[in-house]
Amino acid sequence: MEPTQTRHPWRATARTVFAAGVGALTLLPTVAVTAGVDTVPAVAQSVTVAAAVTRVLAVPGVDAWLRTYVPWLAAAPAPSAGDDRTY
Repeated sequence: MEPTQTRHPWRATARTVFAAGVGALTLLPTVAVTAGVDTVPAVAQSVTVAAAVTRVLAVPGVDAWLRTYVPWLAAAPAPSAGDDRTY
């Protein structure tokens, strides 16, 4: 079976952008500091948070919740009536 990332590439992109956006939000206090910013910890923080969000988005229960309440962020669209494929 073809992976959902191949069948629905824009969904994979949206999920990655969402995860990176959440990670970037944690950098706001760092961005506010105008001098003495050490970029390595800031980048590591952003990548770590994005990885954690991506991992949470991959949990089947979270994906089922997303499919119900935030369908554009789900890994695959909800199956239509009569569609017996599993995502």
